Amino acid sequence: MATALVVILVALSITTIATFTTSIYLHRGLTHGSLKVGRFMSAVFRVILWVTTGQDRREWVAVHRKHHAFTDVPGDPHSPLLLGFWRVQLWNVYYYIREARNHETIAKYTKGMRVDWWDRLLAKPIVGSLFDLAGPVLGTLGLCWIFGLWPAISIAFLHGVLYVFVVAPLINAVGHRRNGARNYLDQTATNSKLLAWFTAGESLHNNHHAHQRSPRFAVRRGEVDPSWPVIKVLASLRLLRITARLAVW
Repeated sequence: MATALVVILVALSITTIATFTTSIYLHRGLTHGSLKVGRFMSAVFRVILWVTTGQDRREWVAVHRKHHAFTDVPGDPHSPLLLGFWRVQLWNVYYYIREARNHETIAKYTKGMRVDWWDRLLAKPIVGSLFDLAGPVLGTLGLCWIFGLWPAISIAFLHGVLYVFVVAPLINAVGHRRNGARNYLDQTATNSKLLAWFTAGESLHNNHHAHQRSPRFAVRRGEVDPSWPVIKVLASLRLLRITARLAVW
C-alpha cells in the first residue's frame, strides 16, 4: 500500500513539474515572448522537459502558434469545436504529432527561434515529432535507481498517461468547449477556474487568448494562475525576466 501511494505521489509530482515547465518555458516564454528566460534556467527547463516528456521545443512552439493563428477554424491543429471533445481529449497526441511533422508549420511558426545543437540533437526523423525516447528512458532509469524497477516503470507509465492523455489535451478539450465561461466574449476559448489549479493556470484559456502576451493568465478576482507566483520568484532571483505587460480587467 505504501509503495502504491509513493508511486502515485511521485507520478503526480513529475506531471506537475512537467506541466509548470511547459506553461512557463514553452508557452509563456518561447511561444509568446512574455518572459525572457536566462541561460541557466533555460537549461534547467530543457532538461526537465527532455527527461519528463521528450518534447522538441520548436515543434511545441510551432503547433501552438498555429493554434492561435487558426483558433477554432479550419487549420487549427486540435480544435474540439471542429473535431469534437473526445477526439481531442483522447487523441490530441495524434493531432500534435501530425502537425509537428508538417515541415511547413515548423518553418513558418518558429521564425526568430535560434536552432542550437540541442534542437538538432532532438530533431531525429526516425523517432517522429512528439518524443525523443532517449530522454524519457533516461528519466525512467533514474527512477529505477531511486525506487527500483517495477515502481519506476509504474511511475513512468502513470506520468505518461496523466501528461499525454489527461492534462495536456484537457487544456484544449475543455478550454474550447461551446458553453464554457468567458470573460471576453469575442474569444471562442473558455475559462475553468477549477482546472486552472491542475494545469498551471493554462485552463484560464479565454483570458490567455484575449491577452496572448500577458505572462499572468488570471485577470479577475477568484481566478488563480499557479504559475504566476513561480514566475515572480524566478524573476526575483534573476533567473528570468518579465518582458510583457500584465493583462488587467
